[in-house]
Amino acid sequence: MTELTALSRFPHLRQDFLASIVVFLVAVPLCVGVAVASGVPAELGLVTGIVGGLVTGLMPGSSLQVSGPAAGLTVIVFEAVSEFGVGTLGVIVLAAGLLQLAMGFLGIGRWFRAISVAVVEGMLCGIGLVIIAGQVYAAAGMKAPASGIDKIAGLPGAVADALGSTEALASLAIGAGTIAVIVLWKKLPKAVQSVPGALVAVVLATLATLVLSLPVATVKVEGLLGVVQLPGAEAFGELGEPAVWGTIVAFSLIASAESLFSAAAVDRLHDGPRTRYDKEMIAQGAGNTVCGLLGALPMTAVIVRSSANVAAGAKTKASRVLHGVWLLLFAAALPAALALIPIPALAGILVHAGWKLVPFRQIAALWRDHKGEALILVITAVAIVAVNMFEGVLIGLALAVAKTAWDASHVRLEVIDKGAGPIQAYLSGNATFLRLPKILDSLEALPQDRPVELDLSGLHHLDHAVRTALENWAAQHSSTGTEPVRVTADAQPVTASADA
Repeated sequence: MTELTALSRFPHLRQDFLASIVVFLVAVPLCVGVAVASGVPAELGLVTGIVGGLVTGLMPGSSLQVSGPAAGLTVIVFEAVSEFGVGTLGVIVLAAGLLQLAMGFLGIGRWFRAISVAVVEGMLCGIGLVIIAGQVYAAAGMKAPASGIDKIAGLPGAVADALGSTEALASLAIGAGTIAVIVLWKKLPKAVQSVPGALVAVVLATLATLVLSLPVATVKVEGLLGVVQLPGAEAFGELGEPAVWGTIVAFSLIASAESLFSAAAVDRLHDGPRTRYDKEMIAQGAGNTVCGLLGALPMTAVIVRSSANVAAGAKTKASRVLHGVWLLLFAAALPAALALIPIPALAGILVHAGWKLVPFRQIAALWRDHKGEALILVITAVAIVAVNMFEGVLIGLALAVAKTAWDASHVRLEVIDKGAGPIQAYLSGNATFLRLPKILDSLEALPQDRPVELDLSGLHHLDHAVRTALENWAAQHSSTGTEPVRVTADAQPVTASADA
């Protein structure tokens, strides 16, 4: 009777339970790998995954989307930890979470759907390139340079150094083997693929390291309670630094954009309830607020875990909540298992994840159909690699806005001269300052000794800059020649001085 009652209350319990196991197995190596790559203890990645399941997972928004530490934030988290320290990371994540909550309650969540797809793809591409470059050093057991451009520029020298070191070659072999297992695992039968390839790769790498006694660095374990630290007064004092607020804004905007774009992608994978974007923003903000209080990594919705959740047959949010329970049990009961994991294996997982962030197909498709969008994508990615995450995204957004303004300002000037009588000039489209040089060049080329009838009835928009320029041109044409300018059919009159 009890079992029947449970099934009636939770009709999809079996599917959600099985899906939660799959998501848990996918999440463990990713949580640990992202934490190590971010320069923080491995357990903090698990803490963020636990909060993503137990806090964000319980809240409304997107029913099948799974949250946790994401490879997409690795670069900016590493920069923040390097600049401000692990102690301040909690305050930054806390403030970012509160900012997300505010944006969600103010209804800003749905506006993230208006962000140019080219900018988002460029952001992910830039992140992917920096992750790949940085994790190649980690796979070889070397310290990576600080900036993205230095990471890429230093790769040839790093490879040359690795070829002369037995330890580095052994470490690279573990990393390369991990990538090979993940890639080849997808070619096996579907029944075998029910076990995540990343988990299999980590287990095999760990066994190889132990059996062959390879000189490879492994994960340092400090214990779950040892790494969870509430932010202190000194950490909150860092909020007086402007640079900290720049990082907070970057965390909140990038995490929000990645989460909400992930939600849109997950919605296309299932037929269940659609995402409520403002509520999902609130859920992400609540999760990051708790992560900040615990001094953990920031979270986003993660497409890898989310797609695995859908593919495993999840029907409700119970699967993501249960995955958080399994992460908590693992972190509490088996922390010593983390100490056996080779760091180059985690680096291999992140190299593969970074490669998947580079949108090769999207770039090719955009270049065929929308070259301007493709350029925005590439420039955004290059700016992130060359400068940093936040400024690179701002550059991309500025380019997207400029391109949209340029595309929206199409204007056409048609001149009809019958040889006798006034010259007729018809302006149509959107007359903005971006097209002003073209408009003035055409008007100033008209004969000065002939009357001109300027018809503005075809204009959908006439901005102040163009209006002022037309007034000046009309006044100058009328004063220097013998014939005036007549403006006709103008829904927004230029001025009386421009009329005959």
